[in-house]
Amino acid sequence: MANTYNITAKETFPKSYCHLNATPEQVIDRFAVSELCRAWPVYRDASEWQNYRDAWADKESYLWTTWAGGVDIDSFIEISKKGRANGNMIMHRENGTLVDLNPETGRAVGKMKATITQRFMFPNNACDVECDCRFIFYCVKSSAGWKIKYCKLLYEKDKKILDKFPEGYKWLGAAQKIIGHDMLYDLPTINNEGFFELYEAMELWLDGKDDEVAGILHVPGH
Repeated sequence: MANTYNITAKETFPKSYCHLNATPEQVIDRFAVSELCRAWPVYRDASEWQNYRDAWADKESYLWTTWAGGVDIDSFIEISKKGRANGNMIMHRENGTLVDLNPETGRAVGKMKATITQRFMFPNNACDVECDCRFIFYCVKSSAGWKIKYCKLLYEKDKKILDKFPEGYKWLGAAQKIIGHDMLYDLPTINNEGFFELYEAMELWLDGKDDEVAGILHVPGH
């Protein structure tokens, strides 16, 4: 019997960019981008806010998570600080990161597989909720080095099935809503149209087509 919940079997990234081996300079560029990706689990989870901010471009850097849609990085940091002060406990485990690089445009996409774990405190009980996902980082090289411009998550699966939220973050989304977050219900998962749109945006980003990427990602002001 075919799986009712699974990733597509067809090729998702048909255009090939610099992704394995290549020249020493290109390998160094890819490593630099992979470092940016790891700033999320290492720096954010430890409240190293200045180090975390250093991974992002100075202006108009945006991200999309279950509870932060189209938020600029500085606002996201302030929201995160308030959440942590209120007792929010969110951790991230990196499960592997690879990078696609276009040396001609100075663009790269970091693909980081991760597990999000959030602890929720209920009367006489604590509940850890886990969600497997992929962080997609849209990165650009400038005089300041490599920086993150956009980040959008692709949600793969979590461990409970509840209604209203899409497959991929049903339980995580529901639990986050219980503690008061304003939630997004239309983020990319592995079996909705957002999955293919996210991959389309990756290719357009690597080719330097900023306006088209901004339209797909719903960057504020575009």
